[in-house]
Parts: sequence; structure tokens; C-alpha cells
Amino acid sequence: MTGIEELLLSRIRDVADYPEPGVMFKDITPLLADPAAFTALTDALAEIAANTGATKVVGLEARGFILGAPVAVRAGLGFIPVRKAGKLPGATLGQAYDLEYGSAEIEVHAEDLTGGDRILIVDDVLATGGTAEASIQLIRRAGAEVAGLAVLMELGFLGGRARLEPALTGAPLEALLTV
Repeated sequence: MTGIEELLLSRIRDVADYPEPGVMFKDITPLLADPAAFTALTDALAEIAANTGATKVVGLEARGFILGAPVAVRAGLGFIPVRKAGKLPGATLGQAYDLEYGSAEIEVHAEDLTGGDRILIVDDVLATGGTAEASIQLIRRAGAEVAGLAVLMELGFLGGRARLEPALTGAPLEALLTV
């Protein structure tokens, strides 16, 4: 295990039975509260942005905003929020996707993505991959290219990577931690 992995893991708190019994929630708020850990995380994700040749960073609601915005600033790139449906004013593009018990929709401002953009998608956790897969589809529908997907933590036992790798079509999926 590398030094950054040890630092990040040491700042992630397990919360048993949240949000429902039997779930072990990975709480990143202690990591965000530690300036050294948050800076190390931001630097690592900004390096991924540089390595992928990204021109913009997309952050997925809501913790992807917390991570993606400072990554974009550090990398000298623009930041674009991908929000739940109905949260953005003006013209939007939407993408529906299935959840375990229902469906949801995400949106982006239609003018924020263009054909010349290479987008790094940033989020805190890769679980089943549904939201990330919908964002990949949304980015491509807007005419932009997906440069990669970067997450703080991958929950490997939920199979998100296997679901996303075909959708990424060769773009890297980088997880700083896998649990």
C-alpha cells in the first residue's frame, strides 16, 4: 500500500448500518476535514486529469462536486456539475437510468459540453456504476469525449468496474482506493 492510500484510508470512517441495516457506509467527511489528506486527494485526481488530457472536469452530484471542483481548479480546467433532474436552470440534456428500485435522471447544461471537450468524470465512490454510466452516455450525447473516470474509492464487490469498462471504450477508470 502506498503512502497516499494509507493516508486516505486512515481518514475514511466506517459507519455501520447506515443508511439502512446491514450497510457499512464509508464516510469521507473526516478526509475532507483534514487539509493534508484533502490536498493529497485533490493532487492525485488532478494528476489523473493531466494524464488523460482532460479539458474539463465533470462532478457527479453531490460528493463529486466536492471533489471535482478543486480538482478542476488545481488542473487549470473548467468544472461542470452533473445534477439530478430539475436542479439546473435553462436548457439541459438529460439521461435516465435504472436504480435497484426505480429510476432516476441526471442533467447537464446543454451548452457546457462541446465537440472538442475531453471530460474527466470525478466522483467519490464507484458502487454499481449506474450514475457513472448515465453520465458517460450524457457526455457523449452532448458531443464531448470521455477522457476517463476517476474516483476516490471503488467498492469492488458491487461490480461497477465490469459494468463501466465497456461503456468507457478504452478510457481509463482510476480508483485511488479499492475496498
